[in-house]
Amino acid sequence: MITIAVDCMGGDHGPKVTLPACRQFLDAHPDVNLILVGLPAALQHFSHPRAVIVTASEVVEMDDPLEVALRKKKDSSMRIAVEQVKDAKAQAAVSAGNTGALMAISRYVLKTLDGIERPAIAGQIPNALGGATTMLDLGANVDCSAAHLLQFAVMGSALVSVLKNESSPTVGLLNIGEEAIKGNEAIKKAGELLRQAALSGDLNFYGNVEGNDIFKGTVDLVVCDGFVGNVALKTSEGLASMIGGFLKAEFSKNIFTKIAAVASYAVLTALKNRVDHRRYNGAALLGLRGLVFKSHGSADELAFFNALSRAYDAVKNDLLERVRLRIAHAAPLLTVAEIAS
Repeated sequence: MITIAVDCMGGDHGPKVTLPACRQFLDAHPDVNLILVGLPAALQHFSHPRAVIVTASEVVEMDDPLEVALRKKKDSSMRIAVEQVKDAKAQAAVSAGNTGALMAISRYVLKTLDGIERPAIAGQIPNALGGATTMLDLGANVDCSAAHLLQFAVMGSALVSVLKNESSPTVGLLNIGEEAIKGNEAIKKAGELLRQAALSGDLNFYGNVEGNDIFKGTVDLVVCDGFVGNVALKTSEGLASMIGGFLKAEFSKNIFTKIAAVASYAVLTALKNRVDHRRYNGAALLGLRGLVFKSHGSADELAFFNALSRAYDAVKNDLLERVRLRIAHAAPLLTVAEIAS
């Protein structure tokens, strides 16, 4: 049996979304137990033979400062959910709450793996091939050294190996051009480290990639700092909303635009579904001594169900051990890179 701890209070909608999604997930996965964490009043009417209720007295709000979430709300649903992983009562935790707070709490409670200085957020962005490009960091680390980017590449490769059942996924370094001489000093140094990692067999480094390569699906994994990664993620999420808004607007106009909208409806709907970020909801917090997944704060039931699915797949495919093994293999290079930076 796989056990996942769920922060039922996190996100914009809280239990209104998380509890129905959890029920659907339990019904669809007979090999899963859930530990549902939240305020007693919010969870009192939920019942399922494979669900355990653990109460919390506090909730980390979406706008809570890190200091409040980490130091003052020690009995929050978010923290208790992560502690279930630390105490080996659950193999993974899922929350739709405050991203910064979740990263800070997870790092404090679980600690980082040996050889990893900074955990990173890794998620998927839909691409033109009908699948998704995995990308990290998506917002945890705004300023990154070359050594950090190398660490991200090693951890991200382990994640992609689980997602795609691919032992040697291709890795691209996001840059302003394909040439090795382009980019700032950190990016150029990172490129050198990634090329060394390729020579030592630690990575399958493709080379530099540009922004359009994320959506083209040129490589399996794109590595970048958290500032750039978060901008790319938000751009991707806005695409489906833009298409949906276009369809709604065209159907509300005159008869001629309505006819044109009807004619293109099937194609645009298929495109909207392909780029729908809800299908890929659930970002992994990599580099920790336990599995934690972040759902989008505005997730609906489908999106939160998929975040649970990401956690389930990670546990079932032993993601944590795969990350450990890749880090151990790359340890000599990671050590040299950290000293050099």
